Amino acid sequence: MKRIEMYTSDTCPNCVKLKEFLKKNNIEYIEYNISKSEKYRKELIKEGFLSVPVMKIDDDYVLGFDVPRIKELLSL
Repeated sequence: MKRIEMYTSDTCPNCVKLKEFLKKNNIEYIEYNISKSEKYRKELIKEGFLSVPVMKIDDDYVLGFDVPRIKELLSL
């Protein structure tokens, strides 16, 4: 099983869409909400990203709600 982590914020419509997509496909994930944690915001910036959603699937990153890339990495 792949490890899925994602950075989100409370004001991001694509974050909501991404979470709905994952729930619909019964995919478990770990969420790091940058609106609620300065630590998570700093981690995201350290990884080189300034926007959300950012998804990490094992060692691969996906910026935004990129369904084709997500499906490719998850073999859906």
